[in-house]
Amino acid sequence: MTKQLSGLYAITDQTLGQGDKLCAQVEAAILGGARIIQYRDKSSNPAQREEEATQLLTLCRTHNIPLIINDDLALASQINADGVHLGRDDISLQQARSELGPSAIIGISCYNNLQHALDAESAGADYVAFGRFFNSTTKPQAVKAEIELLRQAKKALSIPMVAIGGITPENGVQLVQAGADMLAVIQGVFAQQNIQFACRQFAKLFEDPPI
Repeated sequence: MTKQLSGLYAITDQTLGQGDKLCAQVEAAILGGARIIQYRDKSSNPAQREEEATQLLTLCRTHNIPLIINDDLALASQINADGVHLGRDDISLQQARSELGPSAIIGISCYNNLQHALDAESAGADYVAFGRFFNSTTKPQAVKAEIELLRQAKKALSIPMVAIGGITPENGVQLVQAGADMLAVIQGVFAQQNIQFACRQFAKLFEDPPI
């Protein structure tokens, strides 16, 4: 599994799909152009989480797409996922690296804090995430990040950057122009009637980035 991290970063949500429906949704996202998948499930059903994550890992491996687990280091380790994404209140990057090994993809949420991103890069993160940039249905109270932050971070960082928060193909253009290597999307992918088509619109932003 290579660490070429760029393009559409599709994030699942348990309110939008579970079980077989979830697998079908994720496959449609991959066929539409999603380049990385994050399994995000905040429910308290560990058996279901393990089953779904295992099914998604099999699917992602078939398509040679990385599967990242949101927040749950134990689950990522248990199923041998490609990596884990960590937020402010999760375990340390060092602990995750020790548990998952040197080849794991470890991403860090940095919200609107460039120094946090610089620290994460120094500690060995594989990518950092900034946002929310626009109004978010999933996290309406999340801290607001300004697009200028991406421009500053692009000059200061050497690892890939993810932009997240209320992103659509229309407003995502300016994020890619500002330096985002990946656009992380939940509702804009998995809440759409035609997931494959929706992903295709995001993927186009990376095939022909606007000048």
